[in-house]
Amino acid sequence: MTVIVDYRAGNLTSVQWALEELGCPGRITADPAAVAAAERIIFPGVGAAGAAMAFLRTSGLAEALRRAARSGTPFLGICLGMQILFERSEEDDGVETLGILPGEVRRFRPANPRDKVPHMGWNRVRWARAHPVLAGLPSEEYFYFVHSYYAVPTRPMDVLGVCDYAGAPFCAAVAHANLIATQFHIEKSGRAGLALLERFLRWDGRGADNDRPGGGPC
Repeated sequence: MTVIVDYRAGNLTSVQWALEELGCPGRITADPAAVAAAERIIFPGVGAAGAAMAFLRTSGLAEALRRAARSGTPFLGICLGMQILFERSEEDDGVETLGILPGEVRRFRPANPRDKVPHMGWNRVRWARAHPVLAGLPSEEYFYFVHSYYAVPTRPMDVLGVCDYAGAPFCAAVAHANLIATQFHIEKSGRAGLALLERFLRWDGRGADNDRPGGGPC
């Protein structure tokens, strides 16, 4: 079963509908035991880092997610669910986050007032390297973004995709071991998003050095 983590950060049904579009059931849950038992995990999110982390800690989900990320279970983070994977966010006057990936999350501070925050809309993403979940997906594809903060990974090799906004590139996707995460909303990105999600559902959790089919979806 694919588990969609419910940590009161919204957008859960959109992810569930995207899974249904691909013929794969997804269970929405806030139960740490269900996360521990999942065959694969989707960690979505729309909201603020401070409130999200408070719920993750009090519910026991924070430790369940850390253990799942270490276990080899295929793990997909989306938007806030990508940002919270890092060590710290500037949001809400500074928040200590899950620390699964080294790095921090910063707010956009455009020099030009015409560049609005949040960054919202369709933008091209270019892939920084190969990965099984990207197999056959063209670089410079359009995906849908809504965010005011962006991740700055400590390890350059964790960067999987890059997007340009306000005259500068930012990290739009990351991958490490059994974990992949995107700043853009896969579930709102039309056919390109569904194509990426379908590949995640086939992925066995191994990195680019083990790029081979993992069987059928679900």
